[in-house]
Amino acid sequence: MLFIAILLDSCYREEERGTNSSNTTAKSKESLVVVNRYLTRTEEEDIKYYIERHELKVVETGSGLRYSIVKQGDGSSPKRGDLVTLEYKVRLITGELLYSSDESGPLVFQVGKGGVESGLEEAILLLKVGDRAVIILPSHLAFGLLGDHKKIPKRATIIYEIDFKKLSKKQ
Repeated sequence: MLFIAILLDSCYREEERGTNSSNTTAKSKESLVVVNRYLTRTEEEDIKYYIERHELKVVETGSGLRYSIVKQGDGSSPKRGDLVTLEYKVRLITGELLYSSDESGPLVFQVGKGGVESGLEEAILLLKVGDRAVIILPSHLAFGLLGDHKKIPKRATIIYEIDFKKLSKKQ
C-alpha cells in the first residue's frame, strides 16, 4: 500500500512539473510573439518614413519588398537561370553606405541560384536591363536576424540602389 501511495504521489508531482513547464513555455512563446510584432511594426514604420523622406513612388510586393524604378530601361527582363550584371550601392535605411560596386566591382549572379539576398532575387525579376532602381529589403528579405557578420547588422533593413547593366540569357 505504501508503494502505491509513493507511486501515485510521484506521478502527480511529475504531472505538476509538466504543467508548470508547459505554462512557462507558452508564456515564453507569447512573449516572443509580442516582441516580434513590435520589431516588425517598428521596421515597417522606418520603411514608410524612408519612402516619404525620399519621395519615392514604390511598388510593394506580397513579400514586403518595395522598389522604385528611378530610370526606365528598354532592355529585356531576366528569367531564372539568366546571368545578370548590376552596379550597386548597399546602404542601411539610415543612409550609411556599406558596400558599393565602385569598391568591389559589379555584382554578377545567376538568377535563381542563390548567393544573394532573397529580396534582391525577387526584385531583379521585376526589372529589365537599363533600369535604375531603389530596392528596399526588409530584414527578412535581406540578412535576417544575424546580419552578414561584416558590415550589415542583425535585423537590418537595407537599401539597394542599382543600375541593371547587362543580361546574359540562359542557353
